[in-house]
Amino acid sequence: MVITAGIDVGSVTTKAVLLLGSDYRGVIRPTGPDPRQAGTGALEELLSVAGLSLKDVDFIVGTGYGRASLPFINKAVTEITCHARGAHHLLKGTGTVIDIGGQDSKVIVTDPEGRVVDFAMNDKCAAGTGRFLQVMAGVLGAGLSELGEWGRAALPAPVNSMCAVFAESEVIGLLAKGVAKEEIAAGICRSVAQRVAAMAARVGARGPVLFTGGVAKNPGVRKFLSDELGEEVIVFPESQMAGAIGAALLARECVLKTGVREK
Repeated sequence: MVITAGIDVGSVTTKAVLLLGSDYRGVIRPTGPDPRQAGTGALEELLSVAGLSLKDVDFIVGTGYGRASLPFINKAVTEITCHARGAHHLLKGTGTVIDIGGQDSKVIVTDPEGRVVDFAMNDKCAAGTGRFLQVMAGVLGAGLSELGEWGRAALPAPVNSMCAVFAESEVIGLLAKGVAKEEIAAGICRSVAQRVAAMAARVGARGPVLFTGGVAKNPGVRKFLSDELGEEVIVFPESQMAGAIGAALLARECVLKTGVREK
């Protein structure tokens, strides 16, 4: 049996997947200040649960912003490629992957085999990312999960500033006017969705649409993304793991294509 692993070291969380034949198991842990330790610790945790050691793993692919810090990987692959491959595994026929993480957001158009056709990426500012939502939640005195629930249930107040700094001032102004926190939360979620939908329009996004990354757990952003795109936005329990799943699958393909198992 071929055993491979995929490690996705993101800015906020690190995801690791161990692929044993057709079965996989995964773990998510905070990245913290040391991405190397986060990736190493996540893999060690998986191996311990499976009763395996590093020498039992045939090939390891690293992805995410911290992939270069991992000393044990056999190959580094961009998160664009890994998320496309992982999304195709979760949902056959995926047309578009929307990945919103802590520090960036991506829209990836894929072919029927899970290969990247085109993509757009926002990694220059906080707008449209998990960091933006975290800052706004703090202004509202809410947790991220609370922000998402409020955003799904209320009519959105106008939050027009895409810059996180100006949006913070705008939200403070809305609170001063007595606008309900739930309405402001909905406006925040809609502003993220509008930013990402504009990226999607630039690359010709099409359905089915799979939502990945940590922000996929936010029901408010999901609702407004669906509204903006005019498409159902699909989320699976494993959506946050898509990049690591794709990395582990690509690792297995490397072994099967070459017949070489690297230790």
